[in-house]
Amino acid sequence: MNSSRHVTTARTTAPLTHQHAHEIQAFGSIVTMPIALAENTRRASVDNLNQLLADTITLRDLYKKHHWQVSGPTFYQLHLLFDKHFGEQSELVDTIAERIMTLGGVSVAMSADVAEMTMVPRPPKGREEVPVQISRLLHAHEIVLKEARTMAQQAARDGDDGTNDVLVSNVIRTNEAQTWFIAEHLVDGPLVRADGSNGDTR
Repeated sequence: MNSSRHVTTARTTAPLTHQHAHEIQAFGSIVTMPIALAENTRRASVDNLNQLLADTITLRDLYKKHHWQVSGPTFYQLHLLFDKHFGEQSELVDTIAERIMTLGGVSVAMSADVAEMTMVPRPPKGREEVPVQISRLLHAHEIVLKEARTMAQQAARDGDDGTNDVLVSNVIRTNEAQTWFIAEHLVDGPLVRADGSNGDTR
C-alpha cells in the first residue's frame, strides 16, 4: 500500500516534457495594458522598439565576437573593453525587451528572428583586423543612435514618456559613450599645434 502511494506520487511529480500548444500571444500583436496609453501609441512604440531590440542584440553579439577574436598590440585593452561594452549592451537588451512587454507587445528574442530583422550588416565568421572590427562597431552604433533618436522624438510626440525615457536615458547615452571609447582607438594622425601647423619637426 505504501509502495503504491509512492509510485502514484512519483508519477504526478514527474516533469511533463515535450508539450505543444498554440501561442498565447502572436508576435506583432498588442494586448490591453492599463497604463493610460492608447493602443495605437503602444503599437507604434512596440514596433519601433522591436527594431531597435534586434539591432541592439546584434550589436551586443558583435562585441562578444570581437572580444573573442581581437588581436595585436592592443589585445588586452580591447579584450576587456569589448566585454565591458557587451555587458552594457546586454543590460540595454533587457531594458528594451521589458519595455515592449510593458506596452503589451511581444519582444523579439531568438537569433534567427533577430537576423531577419536587424539593419546591422552581418560580419564574416572569420577574424578581422582591429581597425575593421572597430569600424563595424561604429557603424552599428550609428545605426542604433539614428533610429533611437527618431523613435524618441515620436514617443515624445505621442505622449509615451516611458519609452522616450528608455531611449534617451539608456539607449542613446550608452551608445554615445561607447562610440566615444572605441572611436579613440582609430585616431592615428600627426600632432597638430594650436596654430594649425603640423607638429612634425623634421
